[in-house]
Amino acid sequence: MTRIKEQLKKRRKALGLKQQDMLLRVGMSRQQYQRLESKGNPRLDTLELVAKGLKMEVMLIPQEKLREVQDLLAGKKIIDGGATSTAGGTVTSPSPEDDPWSDVLEDGDD
Repeated sequence: MTRIKEQLKKRRKALGLKQQDMLLRVGMSRQQYQRLESKGNPRLDTLELVAKGLKMEVMLIPQEKLREVQDLLAGKKIIDGGATSTAGGTVTSPSPEDDPWSDVLEDGDD
């Protein structure tokens, strides 16, 4: 839950908003919003409302796709075999922990 609190606060600040601005954006008083950022644990409908006010989306990502989504958000391009390429051209291959079947499933010249 800490990550959600941090993301909300970071996004609010990135948009140049103060906690009291959330009243006009989502109808939530400064005190309510401050409690959300400090203590967290919002109900799902509250989280969706706040996300909308911050021009964000709430989304559930399957764990096996998390790395790909994180790479995409970081601006990395997914290429063959699960490797990623950055805008600067750096290519990295997934670690064995990320792709334990790579050596088994690779096409061989046998």
